[in-house]
Amino acid sequence: MPALWIAHVSVTDEDAYSKYAKLAGPAIKKHGGYFIARAGRYVQLEGTDRPRNVVAKFPSLEAAEACYHSPEYQEALDHARGAAERELLVVETSE
Repeated sequence: MPALWIAHVSVTDEDAYSKYAKLAGPAIKKHGGYFIARAGRYVQLEGTDRPRNVVAKFPSLEAAEACYHSPEYQEALDHARGAAERELLVVETSE
C-alpha cells in the first residue's frame, strides 16, 4: 500500500538546510519516492505553523522508512540537524 512522507519544517539556517534539500531529493527518489507537494501555498488550520511543508509519496510505508534510515538520507539529515525545527511522519494511504 502506498505511503505519504509528510514533513512540517521551520528553517533556521537556510545555507545548511539547502545542503540537506540537495541531498534528500536523490535519496528519496532512490527509494521510489517522489514529491507531490513541496513548499507550496498552504493554510494552517490547527497545530504548530511551519512555513515549509513537504509531501512525498512512496510505494510503501516500508520503502519510506528504509529511505529515512538509508546512508544517503542520513547524510542529508546531518545538514538539517540544527538548521531546522521539523516534524516528520509516514502514513499509509487508503488507496
